[in-house]
Amino acid sequence: MIWQDKEGAPLSCVEKLRVLRENDAELRQVLQDAFEDGILMGATAESMLHSFQEALAALKDPTAALTANDEGKSKA
Repeated sequence: MIWQDKEGAPLSCVEKLRVLRENDAELRQVLQDAFEDGILMGATAESMLHSFQEALAALKDPTAALTANDEGKSKA
């Protein structure tokens, strides 16, 4: 995985990349565990995947609120 900054350049900070890799691995393991639990409890794979897709689609960019707030200040 290549993580990019706002300009599309790859991130190169070693510490940032370490944290991103660790977060990615942790998230993948949690998703796999939840997926397996759901299936073992009788849910279909399709319904579990749909649930995960809905969760991803509902993520909010924390920088969007900051940008909107900054634009509101400059118009005042």
